Amino acid sequence: MNALWVIVSASFVLLLSVASIPLLNNNGNYLTYLLNWRSSSFLSEGADLLVTNGTIYTSDEALPFADSMAIGNGRILRVGNYSSIKELATSWTKELNLDGKIVVPGFIDSHVHFIPGGLLMALVDLRGVNTKDLFVDKIRKAVANVKHGSWLLGGGWNDDIWGGDLPMASWIDSITPHNPVWLTRMDGHMGLANTLALTLAGISRNNDNPNGGAIVRDDEGEPTGLLIDSAMKLVLHHIPEATVDERREALKRASNHALKRGVTTVVDFGRYFPGASPEQSWEDFSDVYKWADLSGNMMTRVCLFFPMETWSRLVDLMSKSGRVLSQWIYLGGVKAFADGSLGSNSALFHEPYADDPNNYGLQVVDQDGLYNMTLSSDKFGLQVSIHAIGDKANDLILDMYASLPSEKQFRDRRYRIEHAQHLAPGTVARFGEQSVIASVQPDHLLDDADSATKKIGSERAERGSYLFKSLLTNNAQLAFGSDWPVADINPLKSIRTSMKRMPPGWEKAWIPSECLCLEDALKAYTISAAHACFLDKYVGSLSPGKYADFVVLSTNSWEDFATGVNVDVEATYVGGSKAYSIKPEDQK
Repeated sequence: MNALWVIVSASFVLLLSVASIPLLNNNGNYLTYLLNWRSSSFLSEGADLLVTNGTIYTSDEALPFADSMAIGNGRILRVGNYSSIKELATSWTKELNLDGKIVVPGFIDSHVHFIPGGLLMALVDLRGVNTKDLFVDKIRKAVANVKHGSWLLGGGWNDDIWGGDLPMASWIDSITPHNPVWLTRMDGHMGLANTLALTLAGISRNNDNPNGGAIVRDDEGEPTGLLIDSAMKLVLHHIPEATVDERREALKRASNHALKRGVTTVVDFGRYFPGASPEQSWEDFSDVYKWADLSGNMMTRVCLFFPMETWSRLVDLMSKSGRVLSQWIYLGGVKAFADGSLGSNSALFHEPYADDPNNYGLQVVDQDGLYNMTLSSDKFGLQVSIHAIGDKANDLILDMYASLPSEKQFRDRRYRIEHAQHLAPGTVARFGEQSVIASVQPDHLLDDADSATKKIGSERAERGSYLFKSLLTNNAQLAFGSDWPVADINPLKSIRTSMKRMPPGWEKAWIPSECLCLEDALKAYTISAAHACFLDKYVGSLSPGKYADFVVLSTNSWEDFATGVNVDVEATYVGGSKAYSIKPEDQK
C-alpha cells in the first residue's frame, strides 16, 4: 500500500508540473521553474534572505541573469525574478534590496599561498619598491624595530621595476650587522640573504650548486647573497619556524584580505616551493586549518593541495575522512614543480634566454621521479597539479600526462598545469585535446610584459605568452587566480587585466588578440575555477542548492563593467551571511 501511494503521489506531482509549464511567462520564469524543481528539497523551510532588485550574474548557463534570488540555510533556494521568489518569504525573512547593483558569484582564487600571504602582511613588504635607495631604506627602517640576533624577513621585491640590477648582500650588510636577513623575490623562486645569513647557513665560494637550484656568484666566484630555487633551502633551514599562533593569525589576516576583494574560496598550495620542507603544508593543515574549522574561525572556503612527495599521506587521509571535511575545508590533490620562474631566469625553455645565452632555465625535479610520483598519485585518484612556466616545462608536463596509463581513461582526472605562461607553437591545442586545465594568473602579465621581451626576445614573447584567448578557442578550460602573495588577491583587477592586457606605462595592449571578454573572465574566476578543483557541486555559480556565496559590486551598469571601467567590491556574502562590507556600519 505504501509503495502504491508513493507511485500515485509522484505521478500527481509530475502531471501538475507538466500542466503548470504553459502558465509560465517568457521572461525567465520557465528556467526559474526548472531550477526550483531541481532544488525542491531546499524549499520546505522558506527563505532567510531575499536578494532583490539587482542584476545578478549567475555563471549558470541555464539562467545567466536574474534580478532576485532566495537564500535559506546558507544555500540558494531559487533564482529568477521577484515574483518567482517572493513566495518563499516568511515572517523572519530579511530582504536585501540591491538598488540595481550588480551581483556576481563569490570569486574563487585558483592559486594562492594563503598562510604565507598572511605572514607576509606582518613582515617587510617590498612590493612596488622601484629604486635601490628605497629598497635599502625599507630595510633600514624595519631593522630598527628588530632585536639584535633576530631574523629580519620580508619579500615582494622585483628588480625589473628598478631597472633590472639584482640586489646583493652588500646593499644591506652595513645596516644589518646584527641581524640575519632573508628577502624573497616576488615570484618566490629567488631570495636575498645578507652576509650574516650566508655565514649562518655555511654558504661560501666552496659550495656547489644543489640540484634544481643555484647560488648566484660575482665575477670572482663569491656568493652575492642571491639564491635560486632549491638553493634557498640552505638558508631556509636556519630561519625559525613561524609559531602556531603566528600562523593562525596569518590565516585570519589572509581571510579578511580575501573577503575584502570578493574572494570566498581559495585553492591553497601552502608554504611549499623548491627548497621548502613538505612538512609545512601538513603542519598548517593540522595546526591551523583544522583548529580554525573546529573553533569557528574559518571565514573563507579552502581547497588544499599538498606536496606531491607526500601523496601517500593524502591518500590515507582521504580514505578515512573523504574529500569534504566540512563546508569550509576540501582536500584537493597534490602539487609538484617542473621549473622555476621567468624573473629568476629559471623557467625552462626550448631556446636559451636572450639575456643569458648559455641558460635554458632549470628543471627542478628529476623527470623519472616526477613521473613515478604522478603515476602513483593518479592511480589512487588524487588530482595532480604541476607548476610549469617555460615552454619546454609545459611540453614536458603535457607529454607526461599523455603518457600515463589509460586503463582508467574514463575517470574525470582534471589534470592541472599551474601558470602555463609561455607556450611553444602547437602547445595551446594540446590543453584542450588532453583536457588539461590551465590555472593562470592574469596580473603576472603586467610584470612580465617588459621582462619577457628582455629575457626571451620580443618575437618569442609575442608568439607564446599568456595565451588566454587561444586556450579558450582551443577548448581548454581556464581557472584564474593571483598566486598571492606573488601578486595581490584582486579578482576585479585581474579581470580587467585579462580584458585589456595593458602593462604599466604601455599605450596599447600586449598581444591584443589574447584579450578576453567580461563573461569569459568571470567564468574563469567562478564556475570554471570551481570545476578546476572539483568544487563545482558546491560553489562557482549562483544556482539552487549551492552555497550562497556572492559579491555585491559598486556599479549598476553592466555596460561599464563589460568595458573595463573600474568597479569595486561593496559587500561579500558567504553562505548568505555578510562577511565584508565597505560600509563600516555594516561590518560584523
